[in-house]
Amino acid sequence: MDLAVDALFFVTDSALDVLPIVVFLFAFQWLVIGERMPNGGKIIVGFVFVVVGLGLFLEGLEHSLFPLGRMMAEQLTHPEFLLDTVEHAMAEFTWQDFYWVYIFAATVGFSTAMAEPSLMAVAMKANTVSGGAIGVVGLRVAVAIGAGIGVSLGCFRIITGLPLPYFIAAGYFIVILQTMAAPREIVPLAYDSGGVTTSTVTVPLVAALGLGLADAVPGRSPLLDGFGLIAFTALFPIITVLAYGQLAILRERNSRSRQSDRNSK
Repeated sequence: MDLAVDALFFVTDSALDVLPIVVFLFAFQWLVIGERMPNGGKIIVGFVFVVVGLGLFLEGLEHSLFPLGRMMAEQLTHPEFLLDTVEHAMAEFTWQDFYWVYIFAATVGFSTAMAEPSLMAVAMKANTVSGGAIGVVGLRVAVAIGAGIGVSLGCFRIITGLPLPYFIAAGYFIVILQTMAAPREIVPLAYDSGGVTTSTVTVPLVAALGLGLADAVPGRSPLLDGFGLIAFTALFPIITVLAYGQLAILRERNSRSRQSDRNSK
């Protein structure tokens, strides 16, 4: 019963959020365009589906993904899980002792990025526009690898307590250097890849993991250390997609070189 009441609350809250958009679109159509909204009935039904879907999605986040992220962070950082010898119990834990956290974070980042609907849509459009030069699976894997590295490195930052700006500044410095060497066709797509990665599937689980990890590690503040993991998830796919484009150029050059050698013989 409580679950149904909470779901109704989220649906109502979503309706209030979507209502200004609906009012603005219909008012703009009537007052500026001067015509009635075409297929108005279907559009209203679509908005109803959006409202119900958003409400149920938020309810699912609250009762599944957020608790799951916190639970996994607590379990992976629990002293009983980390201890492997009695002698180790007398010493303080170091960042190396949390290797299962890094492995889990990399797996979560990779798998959620691969399942991201927005990334699938961008990859298919990129494949169509490029005439097949950019592979759908190749682009998705490149983005997912970057997301996995980003989430894992973000967890390392939370555990060690190192300043977030240093990591972000270093990451974007690498992006600037790669941008100078990467093919122009891949640069805009690479910059968009970070945005499409941090969407409906990735953000809730990654955010829950960061907050749970900061709450579970002694000396860390969920407010100061728990946030920032999404920034890593958005940054590193840019690096890996740029690298994907650079590798494509090298592969093409090597292919041309081998073809030229065959022709000369």
